[in-house]
Amino acid sequence: MGGPVVPKRSFAPNGDDEPASAPPVAPRLPVRAVPPADAVVPARGSASDLTDRSIVTHRERAPRSGWRRLLHRISGGAVRVADTPAEPARREREARIRRPLAAPHHIAVVSLKGGVGKTTVTAAVGLVLAELRGDRVAVLDADPDGGTLADRLSGESTVSVRDLAARAERIRALPELARFTSLSGRLQVLASDQDPRRHDALDRAGYEAAHATLSRFCDIVVTDSGTGMVHPVVGGTLDAAASVVVVGSLTVDGASRAGRTLDWLDAHGYGELAARAVVVLSADRSSPDVDAAHLREHFARRSRAVVVLPRDPHLAAGDRIRLAALRPDTRAAVLEVAALLADEFDSVPPSRASGGLLSDRTSGGVEFGG
Repeated sequence: MGGPVVPKRSFAPNGDDEPASAPPVAPRLPVRAVPPADAVVPARGSASDLTDRSIVTHRERAPRSGWRRLLHRISGGAVRVADTPAEPARREREARIRRPLAAPHHIAVVSLKGGVGKTTVTAAVGLVLAELRGDRVAVLDADPDGGTLADRLSGESTVSVRDLAARAERIRALPELARFTSLSGRLQVLASDQDPRRHDALDRAGYEAAHATLSRFCDIVVTDSGTGMVHPVVGGTLDAAASVVVVGSLTVDGASRAGRTLDWLDAHGYGELAARAVVVLSADRSSPDVDAAHLREHFARRSRAVVVLPRDPHLAAGDRIRLAALRPDTRAAVLEVAALLADEFDSVPPSRASGGLLSDRTSGGVEFGG
């Protein structure tokens, strides 16, 4: 009791009163638990898993127009009426328009006949492409007789395609190009020559120099050509084009001129362009005596697609074009034309050296409004 505590001693088996050495102890290793065979082991993941789809709460889009939008705003988003049947179609067209480009894309808008809405189609399609895409889009007025494309868009035509052509070799940066173009929203606009004192028209070399310079800075260039298909500038326009829009109207003369435009393309080595053409029939000039369904069927057999552009008071006025002022069916038609053109953005057109029509082309007709 109370004495010092003597530690216990171990004795050797031989009876010697000597402490036995402790058995060697291996260093401890971390123990890794082995999950059962049926256990689900969570994936570690990577930075690529952190996207807007995985970490951002997405709310349903507000209605774009009409009483649905008004009700949505008044209720603070608490009340949302189902979309109209046209809304999914609009979103589908916009998604097609936004598809990536495989290469810079050039579009020619042509017609043998003036006054059928060629400039209107060029301006409206250019505005839609510029509004919905993130790259640079430009429209070029190649009418040698003083076109009105700039009048319908920016209203500025003090400098022109001829001025750009004369200084094309000096253009090295976008700010230098901007001296020769005007803006309508995000759309770059290059006007045609408006000087009445000139005695000579823009020639093919001048057009090609201006077009090449514009193409160095813009991903999509839409050219509004003149009405004379035999003019040398039209040849330069078509040679640069990856897609073509043929414009006509719902009248006997307007439809026949659109048909003859396709004939001309076939006869002059642009058969594949004709086969892939988007035919736009403007209802700005129309007659109830003309069988519109027959015209759509006729051009659907000869081209990739047909779109009827409804009569719209905003377009018929001939003033500057604003997309927000278009009627819903008119905007839907313009969206469809732009989407059809964008369908070719991720493909390379066949060589024109073959001179033949595409054997696998598709055709169809689309009509908007009445």
